[in-house]
Amino acid sequence: MAEFHWHHYSAEESLKKLNVSPAGLSSEEIPERMEKYGRNTLPSAKKLTLFRIILNQFLSPLIYVLLVAAVVSIVLKEYSDAGFIIIVLLINAIIGAFQEWKAEAKASALEQMIKLKVRVKRDGRSFVIDGEDLVPGDIVILESGNKIPADIRIIRENNLTAEEAILTGESLAIDKISEPLEEENIPVAERFNMLFAGTTISTGRGTGLVIATGKDTEIGKIASSLKELSIGKAPLVKRMEKFTKRISTIILIAVILLGVLGYYSGIPIKEIFFFAVAVAVSAIPEGLPIAMTVALSIGASRMAKRNVIIRKLTAVEGLGSCTFIATDKTGTLTVDQQTARAIVLPDKQIFSLTGEGYNGEGKIKDENDSEINFEATNDLRKIISSITICNEGELFKSNSDWSYSGDPIDVALLSIAYKGNSSPKELLQNIEKISEIPFESERQYAAVYYKENGQLKIAYKGAVEKLRPKINEEQYRELLEESVRYAQDGYRIIAVGGGDVDEVKPVDELPEMEFLGFIALIDPLRPQAKPAVEDCYRAGVQVAMITGDHPETALSIAKEIGIAKGPDELISGNELEEIIAGGEDNFREILKTKYVYSRVSPHQKQLIVKALRESGHFIAVTGDGVNDAPALKTANIGVAMGYGTDVAKDTASIILSDNNFASIAAGIEEGRFTYSNLRKIIYLLISTGAAELLSIGMALIAGLPLPFLPVQLLWLNLVTNGIQDVALAFEAGEKKVMTQKPRKPDESIFDPLMIKQTLVSASVISMLAFGLWYHLLNNLNYEESTARNLILLLMVLLQNFHALNARSETRSAFRIPLSNNYILIIGILAAQGIHILALHIPFMQELLSLDPVTGGEWIKLFFTATIILVAMEIFKLFHRKRGDNSN
Repeated sequence: MAEFHWHHYSAEESLKKLNVSPAGLSSEEIPERMEKYGRNTLPSAKKLTLFRIILNQFLSPLIYVLLVAAVVSIVLKEYSDAGFIIIVLLINAIIGAFQEWKAEAKASALEQMIKLKVRVKRDGRSFVIDGEDLVPGDIVILESGNKIPADIRIIRENNLTAEEAILTGESLAIDKISEPLEEENIPVAERFNMLFAGTTISTGRGTGLVIATGKDTEIGKIASSLKELSIGKAPLVKRMEKFTKRISTIILIAVILLGVLGYYSGIPIKEIFFFAVAVAVSAIPEGLPIAMTVALSIGASRMAKRNVIIRKLTAVEGLGSCTFIATDKTGTLTVDQQTARAIVLPDKQIFSLTGEGYNGEGKIKDENDSEINFEATNDLRKIISSITICNEGELFKSNSDWSYSGDPIDVALLSIAYKGNSSPKELLQNIEKISEIPFESERQYAAVYYKENGQLKIAYKGAVEKLRPKINEEQYRELLEESVRYAQDGYRIIAVGGGDVDEVKPVDELPEMEFLGFIALIDPLRPQAKPAVEDCYRAGVQVAMITGDHPETALSIAKEIGIAKGPDELISGNELEEIIAGGEDNFREILKTKYVYSRVSPHQKQLIVKALRESGHFIAVTGDGVNDAPALKTANIGVAMGYGTDVAKDTASIILSDNNFASIAAGIEEGRFTYSNLRKIIYLLISTGAAELLSIGMALIAGLPLPFLPVQLLWLNLVTNGIQDVALAFEAGEKKVMTQKPRKPDESIFDPLMIKQTLVSASVISMLAFGLWYHLLNNLNYEESTARNLILLLMVLLQNFHALNARSETRSAFRIPLSNNYILIIGILAAQGIHILALHIPFMQELLSLDPVTGGEWIKLFFTATIILVAMEIFKLFHRKRGDNSN
């Protein structure tokens, strides 16, 4: 079947090919064909089960390290250590699974595109059946508003048009015919005698032959091909893998050095081994997985408030890393609703129209920007009456909602009556329609003969050049030039005619009539789109438009929104095909200067995305149709529209619930905020962990006992510091992130700035802890347990103050409003409060070897701990003066 070019053969030959008569299949044939072709369902992505989502939370290098640490702790009978780690892993899995399950539930709630009812002819009679029960050979009866259930060869049609944007990218309805086409190898978008699964009938009626169902449809082929595509890892995953390897190596080296120092300090080898393992387990930042998951969950929640639904948590940060956005035009940059913007009369008087979309909200304004009604001039009344009479659409207000049906252009024209303080019903009161000429692409016009007060008249709408106007040639030529200017600016021009006639002419013969003017329509830009594009450019993100629309329309919109400056940045699908044939290197070179791609096929869109990725871009791609799915999967970040097809949504990692480009820019900002907060969390955990190891190392070198027990280190990492690092995830974003260049996907988390900060802060903290340890034991002759109790409290206080340092890598802690993160302030107080409670609870005293401290001791330690805040303020001041803001 795949080799048979259905569009090239007549309806009779197509019926013969499938061995079916115009009366339809017989009931006896259905089971056999169902067995041969299968049910009419699309291949769909396997939905994730709750168990699989939970299991995914454990698939991380850092989690693997923690699992190994837990097992080693159990083997060494360090059950408290193992218990701590297992609790961390479970909390992390619960938080992450809940967030992803919630996102998956939102995505899965969308209906399957092909599940619908359809009217068929079988056994010579008409039946309504489930779309899933269709088989090749079925005769389908179609009418306006129907969603197409399968690929169909049109047998008969009457004013049939179809909206095929989800498959071809073409935003306007396509005129359909039943005659065979001459060429065999033509793109899907040009097979005008075919209808395709998932598209919609805009106007008219027809009868068609089902020629492909399920996976054999054009949509099904695309959905099946997605299984062969593989997607790369998110930047965060790559960074965390690199980070985990490095931190594991550093900890291993540190533990070996501590073991060597312990050996030369006279500690028995058996004790050194147990201690080394315990320190290794304790030194791993156990709180990081929870803090990361919380930070990503918060980012996902913040994005959801800005209409960005995250299906996989790592995509939160991934969107913030993108360097290139390839966006659709229709419905993303524009509102996807044809809107009348201007009425131009024969005397070149121009009236503007406000409002947008398929509703009657808005006004008619004259050249002085004054509001007028439809009777302001006789010529204005005539043109509005004519487009209302010659119209097959419907637009009316029910309660507070607008309802519409029919061709989008007809609906947009009907809205003008309402904007002129009238209504189609009022304008049609004394009208008796006599004869109608429906719009066909060959004619390029529609007309209606009607009677008003007994006088025969005509109303015309369509192409300017098809009208026979009663107007002098000079005036007509000037009007044509004006219409061309509008067309070059991306407007669709509808010429309007009318007036008295003597008789009803044959269908293909028009009488002379009065030229009433023309209407300029456009799919208007979303008001937020242009500022959003500007935001992306400021953030170092390049934006390109990939659309199935006409080159002039695409370029006009791109210039208005700021994506392109001129035709040199535009390239069409036909030009792309020639360039692709010239080789990949040449293709990638051409793409460097092109930002508007028009009349692009799904395969070409995928190749563009692939080439941009190979050029080093981290690319986000938007799409709503099945035709977009391969490109969405090839992209680093696939962004599906909320109104789009299930295939697109299943493929994407992000869904825009409002279909608005501005939401992508908002998502980039939130993604950068999230990554910035992740860096803050990692900085806090690693610097305090390094300080603990340095304190232990200095104690061993000085021949002193260990300042911390392994269980105390776990307490610091998981409980006191663990509260603060999670609280850092709630930090409000710093607006400067949208003025910085995107991070390279392979960039390490530990850039030079973080390395310097970590070394300085870890050194200050460790020296303060070791200095007090040395002073308590050697100068004040404290008992080890008493001194250790004070050192642990000092470390908690140091972590409290250091959490304030971590709020920004460059700004002073005193310049960041507390209102940016009240949760952190509460977290710091909670961490300190929990530790003070532990000092007084018998069970915790025994577990952690703690004793209460006096108020005086606490105050001394409090002021000692402020040194870390002062030290890092000096570091940041020095850093700012150098002008080094790489963070």
